[in-house]
Amino acid sequence: MFDIKRLKENVKPSDDKVECPVGGCGTKVKKMEKGDLKLLDSYLVKRKSDEEKQKFEDYLCKQHKIYVTPSTFIYENFGDNLLWYNGKDKEVFDQIFEVKRVKAQLYHDNSEDAVTWNIFRFLERNGLIEGFLGLLIGTGLKSSEVIYWSYSQKEHNTWSPLKEARDEFGEEEQRGSEPDIIIKTDKALFFVEAKLTAGNETCPSDKSNSKEYEKGGGNWFSKVFDSNYTTVAIKKKKYELMRFWLLGTWIAEKLRLDFYLLNLVLSEREPCIEEVFRQHINENEQRHFQRVTWESIYEGILKSNLPRDKEIMLDYFRNKAIGYENGKLQRAFSIPDNGT
Repeated sequence: MFDIKRLKENVKPSDDKVECPVGGCGTKVKKMEKGDLKLLDSYLVKRKSDEEKQKFEDYLCKQHKIYVTPSTFIYENFGDNLLWYNGKDKEVFDQIFEVKRVKAQLYHDNSEDAVTWNIFRFLERNGLIEGFLGLLIGTGLKSSEVIYWSYSQKEHNTWSPLKEARDEFGEEEQRGSEPDIIIKTDKALFFVEAKLTAGNETCPSDKSNSKEYEKGGGNWFSKVFDSNYTTVAIKKKKYELMRFWLLGTWIAEKLRLDFYLLNLVLSEREPCIEEVFRQHINENEQRHFQRVTWESIYEGILKSNLPRDKEIMLDYFRNKAIGYENGKLQRAFSIPDNGT
């Protein structure tokens, strides 16, 4: 894994070449043209033939096994982008990968999916999930089940309550809502929508089709929203958050649990998202929307008394990069220089 300690602080792409961002490397590769990145993503997931692989050799730094773009880089093997990918962790992740709907981003250095796995798997394997969530909502929790991108480790398949909700609201199997993390505890159900470089503005691809969102679940939409579908999903561009709030509250009601939709963002981004989204939803004592920052997780880990892998995780937070902007390397998280 290449982090700030191993990457060049500045890179200068030319009209037709891009230099490898790894410090000390003099390799320059062909500059990708519009559309090449999507083709590369498709290849990395499907890997049909050696002949197809040759099409992308011009973009690859063979020494460091990364495909280079002007603003970021892409690992030839997604395992190089993950902190926990051996033994039991690899076994679990490979099972998740089989059912995960969107896979290509895992290869990208600035992938929010890779960051989500690296951080939440650490919390899970160290028994910190319940404590972290309990501090957020002010009550003790237990019996947590962590579901990554809809995959239930207990059911060894798509989590059945989510599958039922997708069917109830008319979602197609290959395009169904896929929260980054679902956590079911004894008292509450949590949906975590993680954002790294992307924001919360999303729209449906077919703006005329609201599927069964407004009618499904016995007109559940009208019970949990104060604005109509067109306003929330299209005019205000909160389509993704809308779907998670709709399906999550419906599932929690069925399971007789409180519901929390957590929007996990960088500390410097979208400080007003709670105010913006709450204008359109019906919150009460059983359902809540909350902004959470990646940096707050760092602070919790920093203060914890953990002997296992703590320094690996803290180092990851302190030195994680999210690509280049105007040729200058960007630090992912706002962590003080001394790391305290």
